[in-house]
Amino acid sequence: VQLQASGGGLVQAGDSLRLSCTASGRTLTNYHVGWFRQAPGKEREFVARIHRSNGATSYADSVKGRFAISKSNIKNTVWLQMNNLKPEDTAVYYCAATTVVGYVAEVNNYYGWGQGTQVTVSS
Repeated sequence: VQLQASGGGLVQAGDSLRLSCTASGRTLTNYHVGWFRQAPGKEREFVARIHRSNGATSYADSVKGRFAISKSNIKNTVWLQMNNLKPEDTAVYYCAATTVVGYVAEVNNYYGWGQGTQVTVSS
């Protein structure tokens, strides 16, 4: 499966953005989908994940209460709603798939990484 993230942009601190994740040729209902981000000079880090069947969500502490992950099986899309954005949220955001239930934040459990979408938050 190959996933593609979109919806990034340049915003000011306190603004909101909604990122979208789609898959070409495959249904996302077969996978748990995670959002990750990578800032310049830093490792890729976990942001959020949604369970493929029960819709259970997990978040990094740094985004809890500000970001929300959701999905539509009909639209075959997973979204990441980002509110109250901060300059430290600036990064390239990626979505990826996994069939591993546990270790939701483990980058190596995911695959299907696309090119990502740039999010820049100015202060």
